[in-house]
Amino acid sequence: MHVTFYTKPGCALCDEAEQMMRLVSEDYPLTWTAVNIEDDDSKHEQYVFMIPVVERDGEVLCYGTIGYADLVLLLET
Repeated sequence: MHVTFYTKPGCALCDEAEQMMRLVSEDYPLTWTAVNIEDDDSKHEQYVFMIPVVERDGEVLCYGTIGYADLVLLLET
């Protein structure tokens, strides 16, 4: 599964979520494209209070505190 990962510099939750994504990708077929919301005004407005955000095909799959189990559940459904 390939997802878009919305993040921004200096975001501790984003760093933790990316670490969880790396761990999950060791055991599951997970890849992502990271997008800095500060580089896109519309994405910044859309996600500023939600980041980190994992999105696929325009659908938000999870956001905020994202743990290993959250990501595995997404991949198994």
